[in-house]
Order: sequence, then structure tokens, then C-alpha cells
Amino acid sequence: MEGNQSWIAEFILVGFQLSEDMELVLFGVFSLLYTFNLLANGMILGIICLDPRLHTPMYYFLSHLAITDISYASSNLPNLLANLVKHTKNISFVLCTLQMIFNLTFASIECLILVVMSYDRFVAICHPLQYTVIMNWRVCTFLAIACWSCGLCLAIVQVSLFLRLPFCGPQKVNHFFCEIQSVLKVTCGDIWINEMFLFAEGVFILVGPLSLMLVSYVHILWAILKIQSKEGRKKAFSTCSSHLCVVGFYFGIAMMVYLAPESSHREEQKKILFLFYTLFNPLLNPLVYSVRNAQVKAAFHRVLQKRTV
Repeated sequence: MEGNQSWIAEFILVGFQLSEDMELVLFGVFSLLYTFNLLANGMILGIICLDPRLHTPMYYFLSHLAITDISYASSNLPNLLANLVKHTKNISFVLCTLQMIFNLTFASIECLILVVMSYDRFVAICHPLQYTVIMNWRVCTFLAIACWSCGLCLAIVQVSLFLRLPFCGPQKVNHFFCEIQSVLKVTCGDIWINEMFLFAEGVFILVGPLSLMLVSYVHILWAILKIQSKEGRKKAFSTCSSHLCVVGFYFGIAMMVYLAPESSHREEQKKILFLFYTLFNPLLNPLVYSVRNAQVKAAFHRVLQKRTV
């Protein structure tokens, strides 16, 4: 396709240069990881829904995190798996645009949900007597709706700015899915507005929330150290350390991808980071919040006992 044009039929996802045999091997590995993702996050959702003791703000937001993880992986992996097994790299313009909307939406939502979860822990540990008043169900519902609405609005604005750009030349996207930065590089128009908005969104979604979480966890740590009971300190540390594991993994990768300076040799590194995040981050949350969480493990056993009775 040569010459400027405002509409194209499809993109070519360059991805990784692999042999057909290696693509089939990766198809099998990625399919297993995707299946584990669906099962693990589905299990978390099921346990939270079936056990009344987990009907608390913390697990309410954890259920939203599980839905986000399933949705994010499902917006990327099915097309990747289809391309691996068919040995093709094409994606339609419409599907690519939808993929960008979903990726940006669910990535932003996950970040905001993690912020809300840290606020929930802050209130629970630093203001335990006022916890049920502050984190009532009206507030929790409002915070959840705000996270989803904000994530969707940011994604729509970013993709709307992308759709105004013309295209020219072969539409080869140096990525394995339609990641916004990679797709912008195949456009012919001036993309400084897109880049500025993307950077501003990164600061708003990553730097701002991370700063708030660090401040909240300083207060949480100080409050934990004041707890007289050894068992109480252990329980508080266990809950907060689980959340910090997820926050560190998520924000570390996101900031390396969207806020670090651009360079040619970083493109391959970014693809690997995105692949790692897409495959393993959705698995990390259920592992961290089940293996390290006594309440979830106890709820799992209660649910099994009810089913066997």
C-alpha cells in the first residue's frame, strides 16, 4: 500500500521472527497459560461470590481485579493464538482499533483498582473503628464505577486522536498485538498530540496513583508497627505484602514501557515485557491473593465442603 490514505483494511503484526514449528510450540504454551488465567481468576470470582464471609470491600475490589485480568488477556491472546496456529500476522483495522480500546481501558482500570485497594487497606488498618462507615457499599460501588468509567474515557480519547491520523506505506506494526505506541509509528501524520496525551495519561494513571499508594503504605506501616498483638501485625503484613507484590509488578512494567525514553533497541525489550505482562500478570493476582491469603484458602475449603455435602 503506497501513498497517503485515511483508511486501510488491515495491519501486519510483525511480532517475533519464529519458525512455524516454534510458533506451534508457543501456541501450546500460551494456550495453557491463558487457560490457567481463566480458571484461576474464575475460581477467585466464584469463591468470592459463593462465600458470604468474603462479601467485604477488599474482596469486592479483588473481584473487579479478577474481571479486569480476564478481560485484558482476552483482548490480546485469542488473536495472538489464532495467528500462531495459522502462521499469519494480519489483523483488520477495525479489530486492531477495538484491541487498542480494550487494552488501554483494562490497563487503566487495573491501575485504578489497585489504588482503590490500597486506600481500602489504609482505612482498614489506620482507621479500623471508622472502616465500615467510610468504606460502605455506596462508596465502594461509586469507586468501582469511577475506575471503569475513567479507564474507558481515557481509552476512547486516545483512540479518537489516533483515528484522525492518515496512513501510508506498508502497515507493519512491530508488535504482537495492536499496542498504541507501536501502531502510531506506522501513521504519516503529526503524532505529537498523541504522544503528549499518552505521556500525560501515563503520569495520571501511573505516577500519581503510585505516589498516593506509597504515602498510604508509609502510614500503614507506621500503624502496623503500633499494633500490640503479634498475630495482628502478622495478619496486616500478610494482606499488605500481597497487594505490594501485585503493585510492584504492574507499575514496574508499565512505567518501563510508557515513561522510559524511546530508543531503537528498546522495541524488542518492550515486546518481551508486554508478552510477559499479558501472560503472567493475570496469573499473579490469583496466586498472590490465594496462596498468601488465609481467608481465601479457608473460603475455598468451605465452598468445597458445601459441594461435597
